[in-house]
This record gives sequence, C-alpha cells and structure tokens, in this order.
Amino acid sequence: MSTSTLPVDQPRPVTGVTPPSLLTLVRVELRKSYDTRAGRWLLVTIGLAALAVVAISLFVDDAPKTFADYFSFTQLPVGILLPVLGILLVTSEWSQRTAMTTFTLVPRRSRVLTAKVLAAAVLGVLGVLAAAVASGLATVLTPVFTDQPMDWSLSAAQAGQVLLVQVVYVLSGVAFGMLLLSSPLAIVTYFVLPTVFTIVVNLVSALDWVRDWLDLGTVTQPMFEGELDGQGWAQLATSAALWIVLPMVIGWLRIERSEIA
Repeated sequence: MSTSTLPVDQPRPVTGVTPPSLLTLVRVELRKSYDTRAGRWLLVTIGLAALAVVAISLFVDDAPKTFADYFSFTQLPVGILLPVLGILLVTSEWSQRTAMTTFTLVPRRSRVLTAKVLAAAVLGVLGVLAAAVASGLATVLTPVFTDQPMDWSLSAAQAGQVLLVQVVYVLSGVAFGMLLLSSPLAIVTYFVLPTVFTIVVNLVSALDWVRDWLDLGTVTQPMFEGELDGQGWAQLATSAALWIVLPMVIGWLRIERSEIA
C-alpha cells in the first residue's frame, strides 16, 4: 500500500483550506446578532428605548437637559438590554442547533469564542453610540421645546467610563450565556441572581463590604457620571472577576471539552 493512501474509513486531511481570520469570525458573529428575529428586534428595541428615555426627559420640566444628562439617562435601557444580546450571541448556537456546524467549520473552538467576546464588545460600543445619537437629537430639540439652551458639555471621563461599563455589562451577558448555554435559563439567571444578591447585601448591614466590592450594579453606578475613583477601579475589577471572569472561564472550559450534539 502506498504511504499516501489512507484507509477508506479514515478521514482524509483537508489541504489548501485557509481558516477564516479572527476579523472574519467577528463579522460573522455580528451578523448573527441581527440575523435572528429575537436579535433583530432586540437591536430595534434598544434604539427605541434610548429615544423614549430622552423624549421623556425632554418634556419633564424638572429633568436636567444637557447632553451629558441625556447621555446618562439613555444608559439605563441600553445597560439592561445589551447583556441579553450578549447572551443570545452565545446561546443561539445551541437553541438553533448550529453549534455543530460552527465548530465543524472552525474546529478551534477558542477562536469562535474569542470572536463572540469581541463581537459583544463591538455591540457594547454600538449601543453607546446609539445612545449618543439619541442624546444629540434631544439636545438639538431642547431649545425648541423648552426655554433652556443647547448644552453639549460631556467630560472625557464620563464618555470613557460609560463606554467601559456597557462593554462590561454585555460581556457579563456573554459569560452567563457560556456558562448555561440556554437562552431562557441564562436570561432569567442573569437578572434574578444579581438582583437577589443586591437585595441581600443591602439588607444585611454586615455585608456592606460585600456590596461595595462584589455587587456589580453598585460598583458601576458612579461610572454613568464619570466619577469612578481610585478605589472604585479596584472594586470594579473585583466584581468583574466574580460576575464575568469566573462564569466565562467555567463556560469556556465547558464548551471546549464537551461533545457538541
């Protein structure tokens, strides 16, 4: 038998095929985020929610009406909905049974997972940009509907920290998606577990230090105004390790080692 001949029952090596670049994989993952009906409507809802928030702020007399204030207000709906998009970016592979196809085309699962993380970060940036557009529209309309002038002031600290916090939030959704691999379970757990955790650490005074160091909602609150200080950065890193790094590492290893059905 020639050394170049393989038995019939053995897989033949594929030659001359260049694996897709990481940039290509990120583009594919971004397309997946709006290819599904749920993802497409979620993106539309994020934009509409940002517009709704600034519209309400525009017509409420007591609400501040500067670009920085509008920008801060819009982060609430964006921060709530973006993590769901991050969850779906991972779990849709299993709910739609495309994981086997994906990992067959790209056998190195770590490259696919890395692309999902990068795509989620891009979505976080796009969410902030959408909020900025809605805030800019409200700022332009402020002198039209109120007696206040346009105020475009926005500190670099606020812009940078808002951008970072939304990336953190969407990556926390990705982490829960990797850990649980089920859209309903991951979404419910993502909202229920941190909420229960926040309630407990706020009710028990002895757990104040836990709230200050491990409650992601508490730690990130100053970031919407660009006011995170030196200790705040350490607290952010600690809470991110609990709510993002830990579940993402466990989920990553699970996906790498498990059989894909």
